[in-house]
Amino acid sequence: MSVSVGNEGLLGSYLKDRRTRLDPAAFGLSGSRRRTPGLRREEVAARANISPTWYTWLEQGRGGAPSADVLDRISRALMLTDVEREHVYMLGLNRPPEARYRGADAISPRLQRVLDALEVSPAVVRTATWDVVAWNRAAAAVLTDYSTLQHHQRNILKMMFSSERIQAAQEDWKSVARYVVAAFRADAARAGAATQVLEFVEELRQMSPEFDALWQENNVGASGDGTKRLNHPELGKICFEFSSFAVEGRTDLSMIIYNPATPVDAARVRQLLQQGDAPLI
Repeated sequence: MSVSVGNEGLLGSYLKDRRTRLDPAAFGLSGSRRRTPGLRREEVAARANISPTWYTWLEQGRGGAPSADVLDRISRALMLTDVEREHVYMLGLNRPPEARYRGADAISPRLQRVLDALEVSPAVVRTATWDVVAWNRAAAAVLTDYSTLQHHQRNILKMMFSSERIQAAQEDWKSVARYVVAAFRADAARAGAATQVLEFVEELRQMSPEFDALWQENNVGASGDGTKRLNHPELGKICFEFSSFAVEGRTDLSMIIYNPATPVDAARVRQLLQQGDAPLI
């Protein structure tokens, strides 16, 4: 892949800027004979295991298009953040880097506050492997109270294919299950987790013949938006419109918001929340 001359200069300028911002003492490199701030070019090259001449050419905008491997090594050498690494890729290769799956972890307090602000709209944050890592009060009341489950149980696919309660809550379980499996396959691959989920997939195949059959169909699908109809034990039939949103800087996380389809549905969810200990599906 070629890169424009203009971008070569921008890449070189950015690398030089990041290099000169580093503290040599943090790398055990000090001395009174340093005339310029930051690391020297040859020091960055050594940390990246590339030729000092080649790195110098990159900074001077005359090295041509570097490979993804070289950009990764330089990013590590310069201790770039994920956002800075992506910027280097855009300047060097005119594309973002391949997704790197990081697995489940806690979300930021700020993102949790976004969930909590959605009063009557159930909302969850899930990983590319469909583990639920955050939810709001409406989700606990209308969907599942994930706080009552152990961490390894908070997986949408596991619940979909092992819980009779969850299956009974779906208006058309077979269609929902087919949609979930197809979207899960696409999400895992998009997040760079296709290899990591193989053991999990095998567990599901052994656990559920229905999942096994759907997995072998090899379908992929989008999990962007749609309509979800539930048979809630207290609310009865209720309808939501759902939308999925990417979490900035985290290709492995998605936020799904279920908005009540009508004002009547919203009023019913609000009433359920006001009751406190509501039966959960």
